[in-house]
Amino acid sequence: MGRMRKKVDLPFKMCSVCDRPFVWRKKWEKVWDDVKYCSDRCRRAARSAR
Repeated sequence: MGRMRKKVDLPFKMCSVCDRPFVWRKKWEKVWDDVKYCSDRCRRAARSAR
């Protein structure tokens, strides 16, 4: 098994909509470069702002 990492050691990004930091998640492992929003709420807000 892999070594557990502390949350402070995980990579993070800033959300494009709310400018808050969000941390890497296992489900984003393969698409981390494409992730722009911290939540579905921010994704919807970005779509409605177009």
